[in-house]
Amino acid sequence: MEFRPCIDIHNGKVKQIVGGSLKDKGDSARENFVSGQDSRFYADMYKSSGIKGGHIILLNSVDSEYYEATKQQALMALREYPGGLQVGGGITADNAMEFIEAGAQAVIVTSYVFRDGRINYENLEKMRDAVGSSRLVLDLSCRKKDGSYYIVTDRWQKFTDETVTTELLDKLSGYCTEFLIHAVDVEGKVNGIEKELVRLLGDWGKIPVTYAGGVSSFDDLKSIKELGQDHLNVTIGSALDLFGGTMEYEKVIEFCNKF
Repeated sequence: MEFRPCIDIHNGKVKQIVGGSLKDKGDSARENFVSGQDSRFYADMYKSSGIKGGHIILLNSVDSEYYEATKQQALMALREYPGGLQVGGGITADNAMEFIEAGAQAVIVTSYVFRDGRINYENLEKMRDAVGSSRLVLDLSCRKKDGSYYIVTDRWQKFTDETVTTELLDKLSGYCTEFLIHAVDVEGKVNGIEKELVRLLGDWGKIPVTYAGGVSSFDDLKSIKELGQDHLNVTIGSALDLFGGTMEYEKVIEFCNKF
């Protein structure tokens, strides 16, 4: 189990938010933590720790007045740690190479591929052609509805008709190098993980999958290890001491490195 760190950027600042509270209108979100440090600070820390595969998420839409400031923070982090971080948020086949050339290990895509509620295979193939499957991460972040986990897009605001199933993971795994999956209903709440989702993802385990959402303690990490059958990597946001939480960064790295 690898620890995959994060740098979430909203309105030009590194933040931790409650995922389900994010709104395009007014560029608003319920904030758990707003950092006084810029993105380079965190990228340099992750580089010094030798942790790869963390993700930078741009939380503003491309239409936002804050998008350019948010994008510049993302590019700053990529240049600080070339080849060490992935980046997502507003990525398309047209702009993906800009981020790769700035130093991204891979680009993370959701909304461009899931259009009008379904998988847009034309766009998916354009993304694969633009950067190659080895540099493409598909974000299947989801929310629970009617007993299933539905993929959500547009900064986790819109439900698609696609559910996270082993069949879907099989279908999409040939296009990408890994999956990033936020459990949006618990994201940023520091109140425990979505065990049912973790179990589902762990039962699959064919290519790397990073789970994010709700981690609040080392007991949660143990559950991810056990329920995920050693198939999952993990992200911790608001619970991490770097972002105002109680879980010590170095101890998290040590714990994950044991497994």
